[in-house]
Amino acid sequence: MKQNLLRRFISLFHLSAGDDARAVSRSRLGLALLAFFAVYAIVAGRLVMLATVPDAEIKAKVDAEAALAVRRPDIVDRHGRLLAADVVSTSLYAEPRRMIDPDEAADLVMTVFPDLDAEDLRRRFASDRGFEWVKREITPEQKAEIFRLGVPGLGFLTEKRRIYPNGPLVSHILGAVNIDNHGIAGLEKYLDTAGYMVTDASKPKPRPITLPLDLGVQHAVRDELMKSMKEFSAIAASGTVMDVETGEIVALVSLPDFDPNSAADALKPEAINRVNVGVFEMGSTFKALTVAMALDSGRIHLNDTFDARTPLQFGRFRIDDFHPTRRILSVPEVFLHSSNIGTAKMALMLGVDAHKAFLKKMGQLDRLRTEMPESSAPILPQRWGELNTVTISFGHGIAVAPIQTVMATAALVNGGKLVPPTFMSRTKQQADDMSPQVIKPSTSDAMRYLLRLNAEKGSAKKANVPGYRVGGKTGTAEKVINGRYSKEKVMNTFTAVFPTDKPRYMLLVVLDEPKGTKETFGFRTSGWNTAPTASKIIERIAPLLDVEPKMDTVNAPPVMASVSEQLR
Repeated sequence: MKQNLLRRFISLFHLSAGDDARAVSRSRLGLALLAFFAVYAIVAGRLVMLATVPDAEIKAKVDAEAALAVRRPDIVDRHGRLLAADVVSTSLYAEPRRMIDPDEAADLVMTVFPDLDAEDLRRRFASDRGFEWVKREITPEQKAEIFRLGVPGLGFLTEKRRIYPNGPLVSHILGAVNIDNHGIAGLEKYLDTAGYMVTDASKPKPRPITLPLDLGVQHAVRDELMKSMKEFSAIAASGTVMDVETGEIVALVSLPDFDPNSAADALKPEAINRVNVGVFEMGSTFKALTVAMALDSGRIHLNDTFDARTPLQFGRFRIDDFHPTRRILSVPEVFLHSSNIGTAKMALMLGVDAHKAFLKKMGQLDRLRTEMPESSAPILPQRWGELNTVTISFGHGIAVAPIQTVMATAALVNGGKLVPPTFMSRTKQQADDMSPQVIKPSTSDAMRYLLRLNAEKGSAKKANVPGYRVGGKTGTAEKVINGRYSKEKVMNTFTAVFPTDKPRYMLLVVLDEPKGTKETFGFRTSGWNTAPTASKIIERIAPLLDVEPKMDTVNAPPVMASVSEQLR
C-alpha cells in the first residue's frame, strides 16, 4: 500500500501521453494547498507559543519569587480592624529573545503605557535577554488591551500586592514593602526576619498578626497633632501612647508621615520615624528623672529644700531659672516651678557617677531596640563632668530618642519597673518577667503625686482633664543649630500619665519649632502648646481605652494621701 501511494505521488510529477492532464493538475493543486496549510499551521502554532508560553526556567524562577512574596500575613489592630493585607495583581513581562519585531512591539506597548520610556523599551526589547519586566501591577483594563494587541513575547504574571487601607494613618508603625512585596521599613521589615513569613507555597497563608495598636486612638492622636502643627506653625510633631504595665505601644504618630501604598515615600528624609529614629534634647521632662533619682537615693526627701535665690555659675556658664522665684524651694516646688537651679543642686548632691549610673539604669545612655528595625543611639557628652551633670539634670546636653523617654517616664509611675516598649502584643506577666526594678515603689508613689500636683497647680495645668487625674511634666529645649543653641527655635515635649491614682497609659507629645500665637500671648513654651495638645488627646482617647472618669476625687487615693502627709 505504501508503494502504491509513493507511485501515485511520483506520478503527479511525471506525465505520460495517456495521462489525464486535468486530473493531474487538480492533484498537484491539492498538494500545494496541503503544504501551504501545514506551513501556516506550524508558524501560527509557533507564534501562539511565543506569545503565551515563557521560558520554563525563567517562569519557574519568577513564579518561585512571586510565591515567596505572597506569604505575608494580614495585620490587624487590637479590635481586629484591618491594617495591611495582600491583594492579587497582574504584571506584564517580556521575553525579548522571542520577539519578532522589537520596535513594533515597543510602539504597541506604548499605546497602552504612554508613561514608559520609549527608547528604553525599544533597547530592552531588542536585547537577547530571556526576561524583562515591562510594567508591574497593571489594571485589568490594561491587561485586556495588551492581550488584544497579540504581541509575541509578552506575557502576564499574577502577583500579590500589599495594600494599606488606612493610608498614612499607621505608616510609621507598619512601614512599607517594595515592589516585590519584601519589607523595607517598620514592622513589615521586621516580619521578614522574625519567622512570621511562610516560604512554602503549598502551606496555607500565615495567620493574621494582631497588634496592640488601637486604630481609633491612633486617629485621635494624629488628628490633634495635625491641628496643633497648624495652630502653632510647627515644622513637625510626634506622639506616642504606651501601656505602662505591658510596654505595648497603643499609638505612634510622626508627622510628616507618608502613604505606605507608595513605597518610595517611606524613604524620604522628612518622613523619618521621629519617635524611634530622631534623637532630641528632651528639656525639662528630664527633671522628672532627676527628682526620682534624688528621692530614690534616700538622701533627699520631699520635705527637703533647695536655695534657688541666685543662679549657679560654672566659669562663663550661668545656670538660671526660666521663671525665677528667687527663694528657697521645697522638692515639690522645684518640680512645680521647673527650677533648673533646684534640679541641678539635687544632681550635684549625688555626684556625676551616681547621675550617670541612674540614667544608664533608666535606659537613657544606650540605643533602645524594639521590633522596629529603625532606631538611633543617644548623643552623649564626650567628657562628662559636673557641668554636664548640671545641664543634663534639666534635659540639655544629652539627646535621646523620644521612645526612650516614654519608657523611663512609665517606670516612674508603674511601681518602678523599666518595661521595654513593644509593638507586638504582650501580657503583663511577660512584661514583669523581663522588666527590672529600677526605682523603689515608694519613689514611684512620690513621682505620681508630683506629676499630678504639677497638672493641678504647676506648669502642666493646661493638660488637666476633669475626671481623668492626669499627671504630667512640660519640657522646652532650645534647638542646637550649627553647634549653638538657638534663641529662636525650640523643641517642646510633654509627658503625661493617666490616671495617676492607678496609672494605665503614658502619653508623649512633641512639637518641633512651635511658634507663639495671639492666644498664647506670644509664648511658645511647652505649657502653652504641647500641654493643651495632650489634654485634647487624652479627652478623646481615654473613653476609647476604657478609662472611666471619676468626678468625686475630692479625697485623694490612700497612696497619694500618704505622700501628701509626708509634706506636712
